[in-house]
Amino acid sequence: MAQKDNQPRLAVLIDADNAQASLIEPLLAEVAKYGIASVKRIYGDWTTPNLGSWKTVLLEHSIHPIQQFRYMTSKNATDRAMIIDAMDLLYSGRFDGFCLVSSDSDFTRLASRIRETGLTVYGFGEEKTPQAFVAACDKFIYTRLLREEFAEASEAGQATTRRSAAELKQDTRLVQLLRQAAEISSDDAGWATLGAVGSHIAKQSPEFDARNYGYKKLKDLVEATQLFDVEMRQVGNGPAKTTHIRDKRRKGSPAP
Repeated sequence: MAQKDNQPRLAVLIDADNAQASLIEPLLAEVAKYGIASVKRIYGDWTTPNLGSWKTVLLEHSIHPIQQFRYMTSKNATDRAMIIDAMDLLYSGRFDGFCLVSSDSDFTRLASRIRETGLTVYGFGEEKTPQAFVAACDKFIYTRLLREEFAEASEAGQATTRRSAAELKQDTRLVQLLRQAAEISSDDAGWATLGAVGSHIAKQSPEFDARNYGYKKLKDLVEATQLFDVEMRQVGNGPAKTTHIRDKRRKGSPAP
């Protein structure tokens, strides 16, 4: 796949019926973490008044609106137009991944189909998004987190309450997810790189995000649980360092 400045080229497709205009700034900031938004398109019936809030936003952020009339109220023409466009873009071979912005389960098969070709799919939606669509993505980001981060940066709101060590330890699913990922990614002494742990978690639980627990990074969350030993190790002779973790229950040889 073609890349610019070694950054993945992404196609950002937005379902206007299932997204809010106020989301666009934090959304595009999040997309920028994963690559370059080479294509930005939004789909809806722009003759209806309920999409009026989007018009100024589209000009400011150079997002191309795709008009789709609602010929029948019982059929979601917008979804179909977005799916057809996505397949055209997929077959062009110009992209490394897709960002699908919607909380609609209709895009489940689309996400799966894109991933079958080896491309990465990032999903963005509300927490009401059906689990089938969430699981079909490589990574799924809840838009609530983006709004909270944007509000926090603007000093206009508060982020998700940071959970204490006691609260994190009581979250059985979280503890199991972290421990399993660390165990599977570990060496003979029980140590695993944080990057490998994060990659395994993403495959098993696309919606996982440290920000859901009030922490900006996975490292911060792991340390907060107090369930793991955490070490920073130098890479070669350079200044770069990698984070290694080990379950405190694990009895192994000391770190090299």
